[in-house]
Amino acid sequence: MKKTTYTSLVYLIITVFIVLISTTGFTKTPEPSSLEELKKELIKIQSRYNIPAIGIAMVENNQTLWVGSLGKSSLEKNIDADENSLYRIASTSKMFVSLSVLKLIEQGQLSLNDKLSDLAPEIEFSNPWEDSNPILLVNLLEHTTGWDEQHYPEFAHNDPTPTTLKQGLDFHPHSRISRWVPGTRFSYTNSGPAVAAYVVEKVSGVRFEDFVQTHFLDPIGMKSASYFLTNTYKNKGVTLYNNENKPLPYSHMIMRPSGSLNASPNDMAQFLQFYINKGVVNGKMVLTEKSLNRMEKVESTNGAKAGLMAGYGLNNYTSFHKQWVYREHNGGFEGAMTEFAYLPEARLGHAIMITKKHPRALEKISELIRNFETRNLVKQPLENQQTISDEHRKIEGLYNPINPRLQKLAFLFQFRSTKKLYFEDNTLIQEGILGGQKRYYLPISTTLYQSKDNNMASLVLVNDPLAGWVVHDSSKNAGSGNNVVLKPVAMWLGYSQLIIELSWLFVIVSSVFYFLIWVVRKLSGKIPSGATMRVRLWPLFSSLALISTVVFITVASSDYYKFLSRPTYVSIGIMLTTITYALFSFMSLYTVFKERKSPMNRGNYWYNTYASIIHVLMTIYLFSYGAIGVMFWT
Repeated sequence: MKKTTYTSLVYLIITVFIVLISTTGFTKTPEPSSLEELKKELIKIQSRYNIPAIGIAMVENNQTLWVGSLGKSSLEKNIDADENSLYRIASTSKMFVSLSVLKLIEQGQLSLNDKLSDLAPEIEFSNPWEDSNPILLVNLLEHTTGWDEQHYPEFAHNDPTPTTLKQGLDFHPHSRISRWVPGTRFSYTNSGPAVAAYVVEKVSGVRFEDFVQTHFLDPIGMKSASYFLTNTYKNKGVTLYNNENKPLPYSHMIMRPSGSLNASPNDMAQFLQFYINKGVVNGKMVLTEKSLNRMEKVESTNGAKAGLMAGYGLNNYTSFHKQWVYREHNGGFEGAMTEFAYLPEARLGHAIMITKKHPRALEKISELIRNFETRNLVKQPLENQQTISDEHRKIEGLYNPINPRLQKLAFLFQFRSTKKLYFEDNTLIQEGILGGQKRYYLPISTTLYQSKDNNMASLVLVNDPLAGWVVHDSSKNAGSGNNVVLKPVAMWLGYSQLIIELSWLFVIVSSVFYFLIWVVRKLSGKIPSGATMRVRLWPLFSSLALISTVVFITVASSDYYKFLSRPTYVSIGIMLTTITYALFSFMSLYTVFKERKSPMNRGNYWYNTYASIIHVLMTIYLFSYGAIGVMFWT
C-alpha cells in the first residue's frame, strides 16, 4: 500500500473512534406522550440493561398515575414482580431520620442547633474544632460534620441478628473524625444520619425503627414497609442481583436508619403523596408544612450562608431536569438502586426501584420518567441577570475538589478532576480541564451564580477557614456529589498535574508494549546484559506492580465489602503492590542516575529516565493521599 493509503486508513480509524466516543451513551432519551408509550420505553431500557425487576410509583396531585413493577421478583422461581413486591430502598431511608428529628423539634424536645456532645456524649467522635465549631444536630443531617464515609468493615458487617443502633455505632467509630471545620463543606457519610437516629432513640425513649413506624409508616399508610427481614419480606421481597444476574443474600446493615428500609411501590406512592400534600395524609397532619419546607433547604454550609439554594438539605436535596428543580433522595448498594423524587410546584413525583446496581440504567429510567412528567409544564422566564465586571472575573481559573467522600480514595477524587471556570459573554462556564460536558451559570451577584436553566442559585464563591477562597458547586444531579467544594489552583500547577497524569498513563501502557519489543531483541542476542538491561527492567517492574494493583482492584469490584473489609488476598495484595510500586519507582530513578554514563542506546536511556521520573512523581502524589500501602480494612 502507498503511504497516502496508510495515512488515509489511520485518519479513517481515528474518525470512526471519535464518532463512537461522541455518540456512545448520548442517545437522546424519548419524550413519551402517554403512559402506554412510557411503559414501552421502560421495557426497552429494562431489556437493554438486563434489569430483573423495576418497581415504579408515579403520582400527580392526589391521583396515582401508575403503581406497579416490571419483570421478575425472582428469576430462579419465575415470580412476577408487582405493586406489592418489597424492594430495598437503600439511602432513601435517610429521609425518615430527618422526618423523625423534625417531629421531635415540633414537640419541643430537640433543636437543629443542639450540640452532639450535649445530646449524646457517649457517642465516640473527634472534632479538632469542637470548642469553636461544635458538631450540631443539623450537621449530622446535612452531611457537614466533615466525617469520613463509613469504612469498609462497617459496610460489610452483616449480622443477621439485629444489633442495637448503639452497638452498630460502637463497632467501628474511626470514620467519625472531622477532616475540616464542621459546617463548612458537604461530604456524604452514612454515619451522620445513623448518629442522628440514635439521638431520636435516646430522646424519645423508644427504638428508632419503632418511632418511625408509629409516627410515619403507619400514619402515611406504608403498610408493608420495614427495616427488618420480616416474614412479609420473605414472602414478597424481591431478589437482588449482581452484574451477572446472580442472586445476592439479604444485607443486614449495621446502621439500619441509613439504608435498611424495605418498601413496595404501593408504599412509595403513599410516601410521595405525603410530600406532595405537605405532610397531610387523609386530612390529618403528620408533619407541618413548615418542617417539610425546612427539610428542603440547605443552611449549614458556608455556601448556603452565602446564598446557595441548591444542594443537600435535611436528607433531601435538589436535582435538575431541564428547567425544573426536583427534590429527592436516591440510594444504592450491591444489588439495589432507588430514586425518590418530587416536583413541589407541579405536585407530582415518582419512585424508581431496581434490583441491580446499575447507575446508567437508573439514570435512563429517571430521565425518561421526568420527560413524561414535565411534558405539559410551562417554562418560566429567567430573572434578569447582571453584566459581568472585573469583580466577576476573579472567579475564573483552574480548581481542584477538596471534599472527598472517602478519604482513602481522595487521590481518585482529585485525579483528573481539575475544573476550569471562565466567562463567555455574560455566562460563566464550568468544564473539565480537558473539556467535556459544560455547565452554564448566570451571575446573581459578583460571587453568586444560578444555573442557566433555572432560577436556583447553585454556585458561589466563599471563604473557607482552612482553604481560603473556594467555590461551592451544587449544580450536579448526583446526591453524594451534590455539593463539590473547589479550591483554586495555579494555572501552571493545574496543567503540570494534567501533563504528569497523562504521562503516567502513557508510561504504563508504553512500557508494556516496549517490553514486548526489546525482550525479543534480548532473546535474539541484540541487547547486552548489564546497565542497559537494568535501566529497562526497573521502570517495567514499576508499571507491572501498578498493573497488579489494578488487577486486585478489579477483583475487589465484584464485592468490595467482601474483599476490602478485612485482610484478604485482595486487600493485602493491594497494600503490597502499592508498596512495591513505590520501591520499584525509586529504584528506577536511582538506577538511571547511577547508569547515566554507561554506554547504551541514548533513546532507550532517556525514555526510561522519563518513565522513572514520572513514576516517582506519582508515588509522591499517591503517598501524600495515603494510597501507598493502603489498608482498606482499618
